[in-house]
Amino acid sequence: MWQRRPGSHDQRYTLQQNKLHAMTHVVLESCIRCKYTDCVDVCPVDCFREGPNFLTIDPDECIDCAVCIPECPVNAIVPEEDVPGDQQHMIALNAELAKNWPSITKRKAPQPDAEEWKDKTGKLGELIR
Repeated sequence: MWQRRPGSHDQRYTLQQNKLHAMTHVVLESCIRCKYTDCVDVCPVDCFREGPNFLTIDPDECIDCAVCIPECPVNAIVPEEDVPGDQQHMIALNAELAKNWPSITKRKAPQPDAEEWKDKTGKLGELIR
């Protein structure tokens, strides 16, 4: 269920378990098994969280600045309202994983086989939690 926060024109909020969660930017499946971290370097609020082979955005930390979007070499970051229909599950997944994964604040090397995986689709089954 979507609900606008009072006084907000730009951000949409999702009502989950009687709590409002800001949904700003979302990391899509194209990041899985690549984990390029160019986006981390430009984030002014350190909203990225790091898993074994995927990055996620903490919706409670993201300020919706969008500076990360052009930095991603695999176009894996989009505003929540632009998440494609076949990637809608990634909205909840980002929020879920961000709760348990540590913050990443500096660029790291991508996955060793990132070049082989960067153009592949349907990678959700490859996600390591």
